[in-house]
Amino acid sequence: MSILINADTKVICQGITGSAGAFHTKACLDYGTNMVGGVTPGKGGNKDANGLPIFNTVADAVSATRADASMIFVPPPFAADAILEAADAGIRTIVCITEGLPTSDMIRVRAILDGMAGVNLVGPNCPGVITPGRRVAGDESGATFKGGCKIGIMPGYIHMHRDDASTGKAVGIISRSGTLTYEAVWQCSERGIGQSTCLGLGGDPVKGVNFIECLEMFQADAETDGVVIIGEIGGSDEEEAAAFIKANMTKPVAAFIAGRTAPPGKRMGHAGAIISGGQGTADAKIAALQEAGIAVAESPADMGATMAQALGV
Repeated sequence: MSILINADTKVICQGITGSAGAFHTKACLDYGTNMVGGVTPGKGGNKDANGLPIFNTVADAVSATRADASMIFVPPPFAADAILEAADAGIRTIVCITEGLPTSDMIRVRAILDGMAGVNLVGPNCPGVITPGRRVAGDESGATFKGGCKIGIMPGYIHMHRDDASTGKAVGIISRSGTLTYEAVWQCSERGIGQSTCLGLGGDPVKGVNFIECLEMFQADAETDGVVIIGEIGGSDEEEAAAFIKANMTKPVAAFIAGRTAPPGKRMGHAGAIISGGQGTADAKIAALQEAGIAVAESPADMGATMAQALGV
């Protein structure tokens, strides 16, 4: 099992004819994702280089393909409307890779999406979501996979399905950092720990799903044995997640918090990664997680080992 996406998910790409959209659509297809088409206004009726149909609107794409997920590579000034168009057309899982969306646009998007039941937005400014497939041939970047779904820009070959894992275990990974997501995946895979689903939440101050929504889904997923959460300075998401874990999670959780040496008032990388008014420090987040009984890695190099210890493998 998995959360949000699986082998049956039908995916379209909004912005499929742009350079980034075209490149990553092919990469998702190559991984085994069930890509069924794309959207570029004014280019409907054509096909892309992969032979996928192009539609003028998301509504047209959904009507023709029954797509239920979208990968968005629309330029920042138009990405908010692309998210809302997807939701209005009935897309349930929306993955917005685009970075640089104005915060005011995302406030408007969240206000609308919060009133729409059953819509999950991942991002913006994120690497995406992947439910790993089974490795059927090859290794490293030349490997081929079956039964998985990759929506985004992450390197598929580092991920491991439970059936390929020597421990027979699979964990969910939730992260505010794209690069650290890949690092945690790699470390887990190297230790024979598979992954059920991995999500990069994005680093913007206003975004879609957060730790708690994902933790709820992983807690309910029978084939997720534990969860890795990767946070960073800024905001209170990790403290809220710690409280949720203490009250609701029965599965082992490991964590890492980036930004321990960041000076207050200086943004570090992501727009949401800023300590302001004494709030959102790494030490405060680590203390909250440890108080909730969560194993916290001291270094990003220890994320896999910390999860393995929490799992007892």
